[in-house]
Amino acid sequence: MELRQLRYVIQIATDKNFSRAAEKLHIAQPSLSQQLSKLEKELGVLLFKRSTNAVELTHAGEVFVEKAQKMLDLSDQLRKEMEDMSQMKRGKLVIGSLPITGSHILPLVLPAFKQKYPDIEVVLLEETSANLEQLASQGKTDLTLLTLPIQEPSLASEPLIEEEIWLALPASHPLLDAYEQTKTPVSFASLRQEPFIALKKGQGFRQITLDLCAEYGFVPDIVFESSNIETVQSLVAAGMGIAFVPEMIARTRRSHLVPHYVPIEKRPSRTVVVAYRKGRYISRAADAFKQTLMEVMSEHFNHTSSF
Repeated sequence: MELRQLRYVIQIATDKNFSRAAEKLHIAQPSLSQQLSKLEKELGVLLFKRSTNAVELTHAGEVFVEKAQKMLDLSDQLRKEMEDMSQMKRGKLVIGSLPITGSHILPLVLPAFKQKYPDIEVVLLEETSANLEQLASQGKTDLTLLTLPIQEPSLASEPLIEEEIWLALPASHPLLDAYEQTKTPVSFASLRQEPFIALKKGQGFRQITLDLCAEYGFVPDIVFESSNIETVQSLVAAGMGIAFVPEMIARTRRSHLVPHYVPIEKRPSRTVVVAYRKGRYISRAADAFKQTLMEVMSEHFNHTSSF
């Protein structure tokens, strides 16, 4: 049994199609089928149920894939340890990130890191919070930018920054008028009947919105959803509802459709963290990237609120 055969089985299980798997593995389909048959003969079990329309794992195949993923991950960790021994002259880092949060952080961090370590390749994976947690748990990312709370128990995390959450309002909203007159943060009680614009399920900040409202005894009336916080803000500016927005994102003006931002009572906040799987070997390159993250975040985001 060879490592490449483990990769073959995992790819077939992922794609459920020999042709697509062979294409992604850059081998001919007959060769892939031959390698699988050879492996199944060696093991004495069938790993897949084949039909004209589908390829499905057998029970033995499910067990094999689970163990194979762990073996490949251990192999990857061993490779990274060996790369450390070569004084970081080469290497590869896979960084997971929330798309919008990453767009504010990574342009500051990546140039600083590449200046110090020009021969370390950095690959970026941008996904929803739920998908990023799964990828990190499977060892498919070295480090991942997430926000608390993290649902996946196999992950450890270290805080990067804590930032205030603001309330985004359209220009003509009565709550904006009240704030401009009194300069008093908006109460959660006044938001109970308001239409909310929120991120879609699977996005970490959506859960923060739900948790904040639940803490004050109500469920937000979500009238529109988007996968992009920039779209959320534009919809608020267009008068479609209100939304909670992280300070980092609120302070960036990327469109002519910009809402107004006001503080909320008790100044709620979110914590951006760098996460990784518990017990997973952290390569020197990953540790260097984490340290660069910490330094850059400290330099650029240690500031007081605009309110």
